[in-house]
Amino acid sequence: MGSPVKTHLHTQRLPAEDEYRQMNTLDTKHWTVGTYLAQRLKDVGINHYFALPGDYNLVLLDQLLLETDLQMISCCNELNAGYAADGYARATGGPSAAVVTFSVGGLSMINAVAGAYAEDLPLIAISGGPNTNSEAEWEYLHHTLGKVNYGYQREMYSYVTAETVIIHHPRLAPAAIDRALDTAMLRRKPVYIEIASNVANAPTSAPIPRGFARRPTSDPDSLAAAVEHIADFLNAAERPVLVAGSKVRAANAQEALCNLAHSCKYGLASMPDAKGLLPETMASFMGIYWGPVSTPGCSEIVDTADALLFAGPLFTDYTTTGHQLCFQTEKAIIAQPTSVQLGETCYSNVHMRDLLDALAGQLSANDGALTAYRRVSSPKYILKPGKPDTPLTTRQLFARIQKLLDHKSTLLVETGDSWFNGMELSLPEGAQFEIQMQYGSIGWSVGASLGYTLGMSKGRLISCIGDGSFQLTAQEISTMIRYGVNPIIFLINNGGYTIEVEIHDGPYNTIKNWNYAQLIETFSAGEGDAWGCKVSSEGELDQAITEAKKRNGLCLIEVLIDRNDCNVNLLRWGNQVARNNSRANRSM
Repeated sequence: MGSPVKTHLHTQRLPAEDEYRQMNTLDTKHWTVGTYLAQRLKDVGINHYFALPGDYNLVLLDQLLLETDLQMISCCNELNAGYAADGYARATGGPSAAVVTFSVGGLSMINAVAGAYAEDLPLIAISGGPNTNSEAEWEYLHHTLGKVNYGYQREMYSYVTAETVIIHHPRLAPAAIDRALDTAMLRRKPVYIEIASNVANAPTSAPIPRGFARRPTSDPDSLAAAVEHIADFLNAAERPVLVAGSKVRAANAQEALCNLAHSCKYGLASMPDAKGLLPETMASFMGIYWGPVSTPGCSEIVDTADALLFAGPLFTDYTTTGHQLCFQTEKAIIAQPTSVQLGETCYSNVHMRDLLDALAGQLSANDGALTAYRRVSSPKYILKPGKPDTPLTTRQLFARIQKLLDHKSTLLVETGDSWFNGMELSLPEGAQFEIQMQYGSIGWSVGASLGYTLGMSKGRLISCIGDGSFQLTAQEISTMIRYGVNPIIFLINNGGYTIEVEIHDGPYNTIKNWNYAQLIETFSAGEGDAWGCKVSSEGELDQAITEAKKRNGLCLIEVLIDRNDCNVNLLRWGNQVARNNSRANRSM
């Protein structure tokens, strides 16, 4: 094994936020806008929030720190704070929060919030704002665009959130905050709350006890009509199939879909962005439906089915391999979180969970598609390890990761070759899988690993991150060390952006190499319990994994892989996506 990079044990000391709380206590008789917000963050189930200071949000941070049941996680930059909040929402299944300063902070974080919007995550983006008098008094302010117009950040966020509010008056703050949180919970989308710097500590109403986790209900007439129509259609089929899409999570319908699959015995597949949302140990599970790069045998069964029920699909160029799905659209039912379409008929205000629950009692058992799948599928090939000095390949790396997974594990994969290798792994019962396929922002995984580890209630996070992606957001490794989180990160060093190489290669896909394992020593600076090493052979990898399993802190294993070693499905997928991107301009 390559030489390990060790750090000294962390010297325990009182965190700065605890020192602050010793000097300041929350006076529940005199609520402020900031302490009201803190209470509401608690009420929706948040225990940690991700923050960076700036002069427009300093008073707000003071107020939030008074709440001892909330822990502030200080990140290295605002983009990473947003990614961390993304990961936290995935882990908890609830909302998350990130607090930044105006303009230079808020605009830095907006990319991460856009990703959360695309991925249906209830991220609460909180920003300090200019003094309420500044615009009326025609003041030019620092950190702004040099114009006396300070509503532009809210306007920009309106495109990537479900609701935006600016709080300029303390009496109006409670209703605005509650409305924004309601929206985040009900729509499973980010919201934006801006609090003026001179309002954050202003007195306001006490937070009246109330609930936020309300379940939307369907229109009973529309639901009944949809169930009857869909049941008649599916019961008349010979080989019906269920396909899960990513919006099953947004609809909170995973359990309902599993119950339906158990009762009707249909063959069940997942689209790639829905991997891990349903147990892959279910007897009816056929694998990943991804066009030409599907699980062997899966696409053949789905494409020839005489009836399909898609639950929450998102048919993008990425999830369809350049729009290469071949199912017959006239035979497909498309169920989205709040509506369902069958043929020319759309049933609105029909919530997916209600629909699936109702269908479970109406569909006749039919395993025709599953029987056909079992005839054409083949046993999964088990890759045998080579000799200890055999140079590493991605296949051997992911064969080891497969063995690492257990019922408590979560596997998080960054955009790139890790998508395709991760798709081929079999998730044990209870294991989770996270991917940002719709937005696909490289670098997401580092911040998301921080947030996910803080939010997860069991097991250990395993992250697979390419070197190109890692270089965008590497600083957050130091935050993981600071707060003692313990993911195992496999950093795949193959010298560039592999996914971009397979879509369209050029010199821009080559990056400057780093000594990634040594960064653990740099970021630790003598504190914490993190550990890193570099491996290039199968034997070194095996020793590194054994060591990582023993350790309680973050472990980073830098894996040296040949630049041209990538999953064959990435080659197929990249070719199709490239063809879709390069279609001739028909307007010319």
